[in-house]
Amino acid sequence: MMIDHPLLGLRDAQEFTYLGDASLIDRPDWQAEDAQDAFHDYLYLRDNPAGAHRELWFHETGDRSWLVVTRNTLTHEITKVELARDVARARGRSK
Repeated sequence: MMIDHPLLGLRDAQEFTYLGDASLIDRPDWQAEDAQDAFHDYLYLRDNPAGAHRELWFHETGDRSWLVVTRNTLTHEITKVELARDVARARGRSK
């Protein structure tokens, strides 16, 4: 599988480490009243979707960037690759 890195172009997926659902970018507020329950859900509850899914990938053997990859879990077709920092900033967070 090839990943079209936004800065480096096509790279073999073996250069990357899959790190899970891209929703992990939205870390719960540790000071909220429901922080314990929110962190439990954040750490342990995961969907297992069939079809398009946004995932976090880390370019471990390259520039060490974090990517949000939109991939079809049935066909492995990659339809979008974004820098995670850009996704976080678009959501109003600074990473």
